[in-house]
Amino acid sequence: MKSFTDLKVWQKGMELMAAAYELSKKFPRSECYGLTQQLHDSTRSVVSNIAEGFGRFTFPDKANRYTIARGECAESESHILMAITLKYVTAEEASRCLGMAREVGRMLSGLISACRSRS
Repeated sequence: MKSFTDLKVWQKGMELMAAAYELSKKFPRSECYGLTQQLHDSTRSVVSNIAEGFGRFTFPDKANRYTIARGECAESESHILMAITLKYVTAEEASRCLGMAREVGRMLSGLISACRSRS
């Protein structure tokens, strides 16, 4: 692979980010600097940390960044669940984003394991 953009997990992370941005359009305007911003930040962090991990030279450094990205996935999932609880969106509206966050998290777990087995 020549670039982090070749990583399937990065591509899926970008899809998650785009879906989260779309979902957050349904949040109330009063959440612009609250939950909306938190969700945007966490999903952007997923793809940013995957890219940074790809750019690291050692496998422990890569695993560390991918672990941070996995944590951001969990945070994103939590923000989506908060939006459901607060009735900003329905569970049905949020299901796609939740599924994507869980899928990216699983993919990152595999990437982390692969990096740790090489260090």
